[in-house]
Amino acid sequence: MSNTEQINERCHHPDSRVMPAEARNASPKQSDGRTVDLRSRRMPRPSPRPAEVPNGAPEKVSATQSASPSKRQGRLRAVLLALVPLALIAGGYLYVVGGSVMSTDDAYVEADKVGVSTDVSGTVQEIDVTDNQQVNAGQVLYRLDPRQFQIALDNAKADLAQTQLTIESMKQDYQRMLRDIDTEKAQVALDQATFDRYAALLKTDAVSKANYDQARFTLQADQSKVTSLTQQANVQLAKLGGKADIEVTQHPLYLQAKAQVDEAQRQLDDTVVKAPFAGIVTDVPAIAPGKYLQASTTTFYLVATDHVWVDANPKETQLTYVQPGQPVTITVDTYPDRAWHGTVESISPAAAQEFQLLPAQNTSGNWVKVVQRIPMRVRVATPDGSQPQLRAGMSVEVDVDTGHPRGLPHFVAGLFGQNDRRA
Repeated sequence: MSNTEQINERCHHPDSRVMPAEARNASPKQSDGRTVDLRSRRMPRPSPRPAEVPNGAPEKVSATQSASPSKRQGRLRAVLLALVPLALIAGGYLYVVGGSVMSTDDAYVEADKVGVSTDVSGTVQEIDVTDNQQVNAGQVLYRLDPRQFQIALDNAKADLAQTQLTIESMKQDYQRMLRDIDTEKAQVALDQATFDRYAALLKTDAVSKANYDQARFTLQADQSKVTSLTQQANVQLAKLGGKADIEVTQHPLYLQAKAQVDEAQRQLDDTVVKAPFAGIVTDVPAIAPGKYLQASTTTFYLVATDHVWVDANPKETQLTYVQPGQPVTITVDTYPDRAWHGTVESISPAAAQEFQLLPAQNTSGNWVKVVQRIPMRVRVATPDGSQPQLRAGMSVEVDVDTGHPRGLPHFVAGLFGQNDRRA
């Protein structure tokens, strides 16, 4: 090995130090002045230094410290292995005693709502409410122009008064006919006496045959007149309802005219549209003063606020133990921190798809089983005033406490020789 290689080896050694150029080029000498051949001697490599700690003393690792982590891991493993059976037992218990609550989020708040309208046609005169205003039952919502209806009412009242006069005149005419009959009967009696006299005188030739015939024809004419007057009086009596002294207010003509007055009054009253129940009006700007409305045209809507319920649509597989009267807890998406309480009011006798216009035809073509949903109505308990207002259409989640736990699985119950009986 040349001198250059030896120097390079020393320079690249970790413990080597950089030497000046003169020292690297010079050959080492002994104390007696002789030159030392570097090729015949190698420098011993220094032993690695022990790791130093911050205070300069070498770190000493004890057997106790190296064994502590393994002991802790062993104890932790033992604890975990002991907790696994407990967790399985607790989970199994919760599974068996749980499952008594049926939950569904396919549920919405419903309320009585009606499209406000009137059955008369007219022009809107004024609107007495604003959009989303709370109204009471009987409060005026809007008015139509009443002039044409007031005219119709006045005309009907005039007809009613004329009918009263007509009935009174009919009663007087009947009395006159009776008097005419009496007069005509008296004339018939006189004619009968004249005829009898002429008939007796005719036998003695005291009167002529002409006078006898005149008396006979006069008697017959007056008798026919009495018959005619009697028939006319009977017709007049029939017009009076068979009662000569009938009350005017009981006569059919009066009742007919009175009904026309009532109808005209009703139409006039219907020009003032009132709230049928308490609630909130919405979509009021759909009409404005001056707009002509046809009869039965929906103007805006009124939604009740004092009576709401929940329409839920659980799956058919969730209704196994649900019965009317069971308690229900209601959670509204709008108010997640509050809860309402109620009861199951009723369950529909048919699935929702049975009332569709075109129900599914499962007996033809390819068939895919789809879990149906059964409508269920939940009655909400009357709020105490501290709860927020529930609005129609809000999404809710209902939890029905059926009181029937899940119980043991069928295969487990079979192992113990028990049958899962439904409550």
